[in-house]
Amino acid sequence: MRIPFNNTYAQLPGRFYFKQEASKVPAPEVIRINTSLAKELSLEPSELKSAEGLAFLSGNTIPEGAEPLAQAYAGHQFGNFSPQLGDGRALLIGELLDQSGKRFDLQLKGSGPTPFSRSGDGRSALGPVLREYIVSEAMAALGVPTTRALAAVSTGEPVHRQHGPEPGGIFTRIAASHIRVGTFQYFYGRNDVEALQVLADYTIERHYPEASDPIELLRAVIAAQASLVAHWMSLGFIHGVMNTDNCAISGETIDFGPCAFMDKFHPQCVFSSIDRNARYAWGNQASIAHWNLMRFAETLLPLIDSDTDKAITLAETELKVFGDLFQQDYQTRFLRKLGLPETSSPEEIDRCLKLLTEQEIDFTLFFRRLTRFAAGESSEPLTELFPDKVTFKDWLNDWNRSSLDVSKMREANPILIPRNHRVEQTIQASYHGDLAPFHRLVDALKNPFTEQEEYSDLESPPRPEEVVHETFCGT
Repeated sequence: MRIPFNNTYAQLPGRFYFKQEASKVPAPEVIRINTSLAKELSLEPSELKSAEGLAFLSGNTIPEGAEPLAQAYAGHQFGNFSPQLGDGRALLIGELLDQSGKRFDLQLKGSGPTPFSRSGDGRSALGPVLREYIVSEAMAALGVPTTRALAAVSTGEPVHRQHGPEPGGIFTRIAASHIRVGTFQYFYGRNDVEALQVLADYTIERHYPEASDPIELLRAVIAAQASLVAHWMSLGFIHGVMNTDNCAISGETIDFGPCAFMDKFHPQCVFSSIDRNARYAWGNQASIAHWNLMRFAETLLPLIDSDTDKAITLAETELKVFGDLFQQDYQTRFLRKLGLPETSSPEEIDRCLKLLTEQEIDFTLFFRRLTRFAAGESSEPLTELFPDKVTFKDWLNDWNRSSLDVSKMREANPILIPRNHRVEQTIQASYHGDLAPFHRLVDALKNPFTEQEEYSDLESPPRPEEVVHETFCGT
């Protein structure tokens, strides 16, 4: 099969990556091809489903024009700096242009060990492959900037993780790029100013052509990250591992490892099994994004000005804007969720979230039933969520005195999200050879704001025995 690769990252200096091919797998099988995304990328879905396509998606063959490579990057992981991380279980196969001419990376994740694997096997279990497929496509349907899922395949060989052997899989990821804050940190940590300049120039050309210098690049990335995190939080999404190597310069959500959507609302909600101190809890995500951007700004200092003090002053001026940008986007999104005018006080948001916290209310269900009530439906389904109905009705009466915009509420409050227990159920079913729940969930999440009677069961929060308390990364 012919794939119209148009590669640019592979043309950068050799210290940016390590070129190698994927490790072969014994018995790959196609699980799902994202046909609509394939067509956007000028790929033929039927070819991807063919034997030749499967050989490519499993890493068993490298198509003409591909230049597979493992990208180098560093990163702060839970606040601790690692000078060399890199793609330890993924390969950038090449770049494609979509029908509008926009450039995308095509990456195989779970393709085998690389020089950056740090004694790991370079593989992925099938569970994380399915999780990333489900959640990344759900995020796209919710309107959140995100990497995308082109394909998921099984490998026919087991991988060994903390709970024992699990079936293996490979995920084909599409991204605006895989340039991370950690990519810049890799060269900053080596005092490689030349490489930093090359990387900054490349990043500007690829992502922010309106930026004329490193300060304007920093400004653009700050704005993109502020908007992204506000969007996450408005949906109850918790990334789970906001390390600098998981912070994409493009402003896309990247790496859906121990991510989760909240059921019962709490600002300190966290699911990741490795986030033992709740560093990346829901309510901490804005401050962590700001911290990550400070690390990004550090890497740009040699490029901003030869006078370090002047460079720091210029960078700090830009970083101060993050809080205002985030709060503006956050308030706009939450006021839309509440149907309130944009001139409303932010205290209206705080009061609502305090109510949800104190009464342990399901975040998504509350906002959708509130939307239905605002549209004229009965208040009973909404009221029944609250143990303390007197306090809730006091809040509801105050809220209901406002001029409400139901159309904005419908656009801001999804009916369906990839609830943790549903994702876990699909994974467990797949381990028993049943992929029907996976396909059904992916199909349902394509239209998260639309009433779909056939998928109404997927709206429900988990029963006590279904609650997922911890999520796990794929390594």
